[in-house]
Amino acid sequence: MSGTTPPPRPVLRLAFAAPLSVVAGLLLVTAYPALAWWPLAFPAVALALLTLIGRRFWSAVLVGFLFGVAFFSVNLLFTARYLGPIPWAALFVLEALLTAVLAVPIALAYRWVPRVVPGVLGRTLALPALVAGLWVLREQIVGSWPYGGFPWGRIGVSQVNGPFAEVASWVGMSGLSFLIVLLCAMAVELVRLRRFRRPLAAVPAAGLLVVLLVLPQFPTAAAGSLRVGAVQGNGPAGYFDQRARDAVLNAQLAASAPLFGQQMDVLLWPEGGVDSDPTANSSTSAVLEELSRRVDAPLLVSAVTERGPDLFNSALLWTADGQSGATYDKRHPVPFGEYVPDRAFWEPFAPDLIGLIGREYTPGTASPLIDIDGVGVGLAICFDVIYDDVVWDGADAGAQVYMFQTNNADFRGTDENLQQLAFAQMRAIETGRAVVNLSTVGTSQVIAPDGSTLDALPIDEAGHMLTDVPLRTGLTPAVVIGPAVKMVLGWGSLAGLLAAGLSLAVRAPRTKKTPTPTGAGV
Repeated sequence: MSGTTPPPRPVLRLAFAAPLSVVAGLLLVTAYPALAWWPLAFPAVALALLTLIGRRFWSAVLVGFLFGVAFFSVNLLFTARYLGPIPWAALFVLEALLTAVLAVPIALAYRWVPRVVPGVLGRTLALPALVAGLWVLREQIVGSWPYGGFPWGRIGVSQVNGPFAEVASWVGMSGLSFLIVLLCAMAVELVRLRRFRRPLAAVPAAGLLVVLLVLPQFPTAAAGSLRVGAVQGNGPAGYFDQRARDAVLNAQLAASAPLFGQQMDVLLWPEGGVDSDPTANSSTSAVLEELSRRVDAPLLVSAVTERGPDLFNSALLWTADGQSGATYDKRHPVPFGEYVPDRAFWEPFAPDLIGLIGREYTPGTASPLIDIDGVGVGLAICFDVIYDDVVWDGADAGAQVYMFQTNNADFRGTDENLQQLAFAQMRAIETGRAVVNLSTVGTSQVIAPDGSTLDALPIDEAGHMLTDVPLRTGLTPAVVIGPAVKMVLGWGSLAGLLAAGLSLAVRAPRTKKTPTPTGAGV
């Protein structure tokens, strides 16, 4: 019976699996910007899976940890740009530890599923589907825990420049991650079974590949356009930049001057483009009011605002008459960057570094949407863009276009801005809406609903864009069913793994001691 089938032996001895897991992690890095060699995500994932086949608990933890260290240490290297090696090491080691622990369920899937669902279909369909779901679960946990997580380096984002990106409009980034890992896991099993030359065994994998290649982006409805002026001031906006009072504001004003007299519907400034609180500083408010009069359009600016004892990283709409409309406060402030969780616990470990973070930003709760003359504008501030809830909530609330305000000044000379831009491009594809992604120092782009570039500014240069940005209505399936997809793929796969383990426990043969019949054979 299937319950008596022995568990699979490791495909690779640990002496080979350990270094190959490092190779897999480093190979996966190349699929992301700045290199953006998206096809290399496939051999990287396949190799990472091979190192886990047949592994027991501690060896799975080891190869998972080595894979995580290799991938995250390079992918997150930008975090060391200003703060040095300690925050960088703390972050990538934490991500690697989570990756190590969550490699165990994938290893268990390889041990259990072939014994519960025997045969070719079990190996080429059920097993790969469970493995891919558990990979997505790992992405979700890393992206949500602790302190809200850090969903950087999702497999789906690596495909933003490839032919499969449009599928994200149907299933979201988690769904795309699942399908990419599913295809890799299917290919691994076909090779292990030596069935890759038998057409019937390869039908599921071939069918999935065709779907990934030919499924078009879900269409959203055109709803006119919005003429957007966007200004990248290239001021001294970094955390440690030496600056005079209002230096960033003045840099933004100077870069905005060429737009005077131009017709526009809104003038967009980046995160931190105003370095004093215009809701409390009357002179700053007056400057913004005058600018709005000069360009004859409302301004969408960003500043640190104070309400009672709380500080917020805020997006504000400003007109010639002062602030107008709702305020959006950044929903996901960066832990150990914009606030220090459990400060009393962490400060003794690195008092000098923790002491640098004097401000404590409060997470916002407002809807990430602002109305500009009847046009719904979805908002995200900097790393907000990597969190699904902010973008999806904006679309649900009626966003026809997105404006992402960011400040990459603390990461000059790294590829952080390009990786963040990849998220912005994927959000455009996922929601079927244009995105204006604007930074203080770059990279700044206007992205079409299909992810292509409509306009751009070079990095580390002051400049402006004036672009007719298309508007869209209608929700993509990714927005409508995205939360359910994440739940089913992630936690559903964990339930499937537990069911497989329970099935094995029930089927396990019970050894019974059979008594010798009295008098038998006498």
